Amino acid sequence: MKIAVSAEGPSIDAQVSLRFGRAPYFVLVDTDSMHIEVIENPFINQMSGVGIQVAQLMTEKGIEAIITGHVGPKAFEVLRQAGIDIVSVEGGSVKDAIEAFKEGKTTTVKGATAPAHSSGGWGRGMGRGMGLGMGLGMGRGCRWSSPGPQTSTSELNTLKEQMIQMQKQLEQIAKKLEKLEKNK
Repeated sequence: MKIAVSAEGPSIDAQVSLRFGRAPYFVLVDTDSMHIEVIENPFINQMSGVGIQVAQLMTEKGIEAIITGHVGPKAFEVLRQAGIDIVSVEGGSVKDAIEAFKEGKTTTVKGATAPAHSSGGWGRGMGRGMGLGMGLGMGRGCRWSSPGPQTSTSELNTLKEQMIQMQKQLEQIAKKLEKLEKNK
């Protein structure tokens, strides 16, 4: 079985990255032969759509399961539709995560484990507004910030909008695949 582990560094001894789309590296492992390949995340500095792009990359690499900290709803949906299992862990080394997976000590998640557009990193803007209460925007952002309580109508509308966006992205993917297949 071919699995991928989101990693903070380029080795099996690195810590598991708690962010799927923004993980600096992915350690790809064939659990039968224990052949290891490390890839640097080519999308880490993109402004948006990172989780989806990484999910597509994992699909292209033939990954059957992902071990990571948290995965957002859009990336989760792409992975789910590709038949890729997602295992959420709360830290530890890549090596430990692989061993736990091989021993059956992990569980597959049934939904996203992070809200849409969660960053968990430093903000990029300078926030130089001069109005009352406007600071410099240099502080540490909230990790896995949540959009606060929503009414059921608001949540329903949010989910509908997410579904529409996913459908558009899937249509784009289908067009790209069709074009690539024609060029074979």
